[in-house]
Amino acid sequence: MKNRILSSEYAYEGRIIKLRLDQVALADGRLTLREVMEHPGAAVIVPVDSDGVVHLVRQYRDAIGKELLELPAGKLKPGEDPADCARRELQEELGLIAGRLTHLKSFYSSPGFCDEILHVFLAEDLAWETEAGEHEEFIEPGQRPLEPLAALLEEFEDGKSLIGVMLAQRELAGR
Repeated sequence: MKNRILSSEYAYEGRIIKLRLDQVALADGRLTLREVMEHPGAAVIVPVDSDGVVHLVRQYRDAIGKELLELPAGKLKPGEDPADCARRELQEELGLIAGRLTHLKSFYSSPGFCDEILHVFLAEDLAWETEAGEHEEFIEPGQRPLEPLAALLEEFEDGKSLIGVMLAQRELAGR
C-alpha cells in the first residue's frame, strides 16, 4: 500500500519553482501535510575535450551565499527535450557546441521534497562558437583535467557536478 494525496494547493508559484502543499493519507491511515517543490527539471553537461579537460563554470549562488565551480547546467523550458536543453546551455554558458552528446543518466536531485529531475549528458567533439550566448547569470569559465578524478571531486560542492563527472569518467573508462 502506498500514500495517497487527498488534496493539493499551491502556496507559491514563482518563475522557476512552485511550492505545493499536499494533504496525504499515509499507508497506515494517518494524515499528514507534505511540502513539495515542483521544478521543471534541468540538463547537466559534462563537456570533455580531446585532451581530457572538463570545461566548467564558476558562478555565485545566492541560496548559499558563495561562488561554486560547477558543471554547466540549466532548466528545461516547457516541452523542451533534455538533449536540446543541454546543447542550448552549453552554448549559452561556455560558447561551446558538442559534436557528440551522450545521455549518461537521469536522477532526482532531492525526492524527499522536490520533483526536480536532472538529465546528465557527456558532451564531446567540442567546437568553440564565437562567444557565449545571452544569459542572466555572471559566469566565469574554468577548466580542469578529468583525471585524476579524486582531485576534481575535491573542488565540487554541488551534487550534480559530483555525480556528473563520476558518470562521465565511468563512461569514458568503459570505452
